[in-house]
Amino acid sequence: MKAIQMTDSGGPEVLQLVDLPEPAPGPGEIKVRLRAAGVNPVDTKLRSRGVFFENALPAILGCDGAGTVEQVGADVMTLTAGDDVWFCHGGLGREPGNYAEVSVVPAGVARKKPASLSFEQAAAAPLILITAWEALFDRASLQRGQTVLIHGGAGGVGHVAIQLARHAGARACVTVGSDANARFAESLGADLVVNYRERPFFEAVLDWTEGRGVDVALDIMGGQVFADTFRAMAHYGNLVTLLDPGSTVNWKEARNRNLRIGFELMLTPMLVDLPEARAHQGAILDRCAALCDAGALNIEVSRILPLAQAAEAHRQIETGHTRGKLVLVP
Repeated sequence: MKAIQMTDSGGPEVLQLVDLPEPAPGPGEIKVRLRAAGVNPVDTKLRSRGVFFENALPAILGCDGAGTVEQVGADVMTLTAGDDVWFCHGGLGREPGNYAEVSVVPAGVARKKPASLSFEQAAAAPLILITAWEALFDRASLQRGQTVLIHGGAGGVGHVAIQLARHAGARACVTVGSDANARFAESLGADLVVNYRERPFFEAVLDWTEGRGVDVALDIMGGQVFADTFRAMAHYGNLVTLLDPGSTVNWKEARNRNLRIGFELMLTPMLVDLPEARAHQGAILDRCAALCDAGALNIEVSRILPLAQAAEAHRQIETGHTRGKLVLVP
């Protein structure tokens, strides 16, 4: 099979197209003929800094995949050959990822693909959907009628977070960096869109909430944006970040407002093998599949590239200005 291997840590040039034997499923596993693989920012970080596990190179990156079950191992009862599935598994260094023509994954992590999504959309979705869902609902307990600030509203996590928040009955304010992205966020249902290049976002949020601040905030930017978000929060609010805030954050404003700070890393169940958490994430995908098929949730794929152009996909991701998601196809 064709696959993209990371031969060393470094720039996009370390991603090389190779020929490898096709893997076979063991007990409890399925063999999937991949139709598409999602590209996520975490892939570029692992490529540049190194994968999570020692002595794992060469490695195949790519957590997200979608395709058709080709073979099932012993004891697999939930799926059969011919089923179309989507999943988030592998690509962190321990198990091979999905920059390949074939992937073998535990049957329990693969869920039936929403009928309304193309394979490209389905491959783009699992990591961002689980991340946004866990951040908004599991970490921040977002409720109907509340207000939420979503940074990076045109990006992968941001664009689905807007839709999930709106479906839950919350009002969403988002930050973007261009007029085009502002129009995109508005089309998804954002109630207020702030171009952070034109005005400090926390000022716009406070005007929008009549000085109260938002109940919930989702930070995907880190750095000064994370710290400035304290000023946009209501007292006793919930702020969830996807990043390490670092050691230089001045926490005084967060403490004065009695903010609850949460962290979201949807990869944790893969890193430390938490079966119950993996099952919960599978249930999230099932709920999101129902929303997709009901027309309440759309997945934006901005560009589809051949598998052999994985390095180019990484270069585009690293510009930091990608709308929605990029996808590789074998």
